[in-house]
Amino acid sequence: MARGIDVGTMNLVSAKQDGSETVFVSQRNSFVEIDYSDMAERMLSRSDVLHIRKDDNVYVVGDDALNFANIFNEETRRPMKHGILSSEEKSAIPMIKLILEQVVGEPDRPNERVYFSTPADPIDSDLSTLYHQKTLESFLGDIGYDPEPINEGMAVIYSELADHNFTGLGISFGAGMTNVCLSYYAVPVMTFSVARGGDWIDEQTATATGENVDKVTSIKEEDFRLDFTTDAGGVEGALSIYYDNLLDYVIENVVQEVNDEDVEEGLDVPVVVTGGTSSPPGFEKLFQERMSKADIPFSISHVRKADEPLYSVARGALVASRTEEGSGTSGAEAGAEVEAED
Repeated sequence: MARGIDVGTMNLVSAKQDGSETVFVSQRNSFVEIDYSDMAERMLSRSDVLHIRKDDNVYVVGDDALNFANIFNEETRRPMKHGILSSEEKSAIPMIKLILEQVVGEPDRPNERVYFSTPADPIDSDLSTLYHQKTLESFLGDIGYDPEPINEGMAVIYSELADHNFTGLGISFGAGMTNVCLSYYAVPVMTFSVARGGDWIDEQTATATGENVDKVTSIKEEDFRLDFTTDAGGVEGALSIYYDNLLDYVIENVVQEVNDEDVEEGLDVPVVVTGGTSSPPGFEKLFQERMSKADIPFSISHVRKADEPLYSVARGALVASRTEEGSGTSGAEAGAEVEAED
């Protein structure tokens, strides 16, 4: 048995094979602090709300955190920021450890192989991913796994491009970062990230409209369509503006990095986009429009969005894990098996 984990700023998602099915488990990577009382803790336990008590406070963790934040008009707190563990959050370590344990569960056997996603160092920031990566390795090792990092963009390639021999451009629009990988027959030609993603959109929108960030996030996830039919001035209008700006920024950096890496001009590759930030209806169309105008020195056969953006990176990590653990199983075979079993 092998597993894959997408360690995202907004969500943690695990994937494993259970017979003929791929099973995903996810939790929101956030928490909210509330005052402790015996009654409150009893009610949380009775309702199966994920929480922990520390001193005179109770921390509601995971999917329920956003609901509690909206009810109590509080801001959720995050163990991660910009795609890595947050140095600004004092409770980051115990909170992400708790959420990680809930998502991945116990290994089926000692030293079970698990691949977990890690971002590339961003080209527009001095952030380093090394501490983040090594800390997650330690956590997973403590649980009983044999962990191995996989670049988030490469996980997209494994998940979505098995039918193209793992050749193409994969872009993961996450909450904290946007990760990009250009691969040729499963060999990464170019990998990088930019320190902008869904959180940047939410924060800019909240600043522009005076709305609470968590409220903006809820609107984006529940009702938002990226079709530019909403009048300017409201939250949805601002979201459209900053989505548009993010795509321009990402594609501009793709062009720059391709030119810097001197990528071969004769390539003809597909492009796949995924990640929670790519979920709103209309994203794929807008991305295609922006990509068609970009001055990229190789041909693009087609652009598509992953069918299940939230699960794509975890699925790719699982493909990598199964490929390594199953001797004689190629990446293409493992990818086809996971896709067929979904």
